[in-house]
Amino acid sequence: MRIAVVPGSFDPVTLGHLDVIGRTARLFDRVHVLVTHNPGKQALLEVDERVRLIRESLAEAGVDGVEVDSLSSGLLVDYCRKVGAEALVKGLRSSTDAAYETPMAMVNRDLAGVETLFLVAQPATSHVSSSLIRQVAALGGDIAPYVPRAVAAALQPEGPVRG
Repeated sequence: MRIAVVPGSFDPVTLGHLDVIGRTARLFDRVHVLVTHNPGKQALLEVDERVRLIRESLAEAGVDGVEVDSLSSGLLVDYCRKVGAEALVKGLRSSTDAAYETPMAMVNRDLAGVETLFLVAQPATSHVSSSLIRQVAALGGDIAPYVPRAVAAALQPEGPVRG
């Protein structure tokens, strides 16, 4: 059985994230989406809320066979060992993402023999990041084109402010 982990902060999950998760699910027998804590970022959503939104979004998108979990401390590769994953899958939107992710991929391979696979973002979502979504939502902009319905409802329960 081929197992992969798709890690990220998913604060919030976007349509780009769902695309990467869905593509990963077609390549592997089992996929674990792992919500991680990034100490360098101020989180908008609690980890439990992110897990719930990912599960709802995957169900809405019809993506099956994906487990959603969280990791608050410890090494990502230790989680990979625990679940028997041989690969990490990361989405890349730009060369900046590649430059940031490559050293981590090398260290993860050195530490645990876990390979990192990069999936290039679809052009329709390559410009969307969770931080951009948080900013647009905070300023009352319409985030619906970029996120699953569950996320739009959670961040803009009364809909976007129109000027």
